[in-house]
Amino acid sequence: MRKPPARKPSPVSLQYGVLPYRFTQAGSLEVLLITTRRSKRWIVPKGDPIKGLNPARSAAREAFEEAGVRGSVADKPFGSFRFHKTLEGAPSLLCHVRIYPLLVKEQMRDWPEAQQRDLCWFEPAEAQKAVNDRGLQELIARFAEKIEAKATRSRKSAVATASAPAGSP
Repeated sequence: MRKPPARKPSPVSLQYGVLPYRFTQAGSLEVLLITTRRSKRWIVPKGDPIKGLNPARSAAREAFEEAGVRGSVADKPFGSFRFHKTLEGAPSLLCHVRIYPLLVKEQMRDWPEAQQRDLCWFEPAEAQKAVNDRGLQELIARFAEKIEAKATRSRKSAVATASAPAGSP
């Protein structure tokens, strides 16, 4: 009995992106989302690898080109998600996006894709509602939880230090 011919797996395209974030003066976390060029859906800055740049720097370059932000990018990805990219006149392409946190330190008034995209700062819960991709929603939620846990530990440490008797280690 013959085996049916094996189907070739769909090609997967690797992309690098950032989750741009900042803190308000009150200390609240905000994340930056941008719109896609064609459908105007909310997403994070991302793109294909850039020759000559490591993955984190490639992701940071996309953040500048697509959202006009610069800052400190993590060396290691925080997580990843997959989505189907639709291409005009071609079948959709499965993309795997590795996401690097980017603490935004500077936001430009003008940048390469400023006329093609909208951008908006969101509280994490609102950002999760704004994006359509479930994997990206989960990634934003995990990131917010991690940042909040870190902030809580820092506050507890500051309180413990402030309440220690003078001269104690």
